[in-house]
Amino acid sequence: MIKQLATTKPKPPSDLSKEAAGLWQSLATEYDISDAGGLLLLNVAMEAFSRMREAQKLLAEFGPITTDAKGLMKPSPAIAIERDSRRGLLSAMRQLNLDILPLRDRVGRPGGSR
Repeated sequence: MIKQLATTKPKPPSDLSKEAAGLWQSLATEYDISDAGGLLLLNVAMEAFSRMREAQKLLAEFGPITTDAKGLMKPSPAIAIERDSRRGLLSAMRQLNLDILPLRDRVGRPGGSR
């Protein structure tokens, strides 16, 4: 007797923001990401996306400049958080081969160049 494989679709991690979870679901569906490595990279990308958004909110609220204990102006630490998170997001997206437009004539991730 042949056993059928479970066809449950993976779900985004519960600790992602609502925006990141929606993007996670869209990318997983559009590019048919279901393998363990792909899901791990997608999770990393969406965690970086969430951190980037949090830093952007801090920058919007407090601005890009802060003052130290001596009263000297310096860049907000949120600038580095946003920059580093954006780099992490883009790096994970490249590793997933999602740095190009999706092919619309078939389901799955776009093919890489060989």
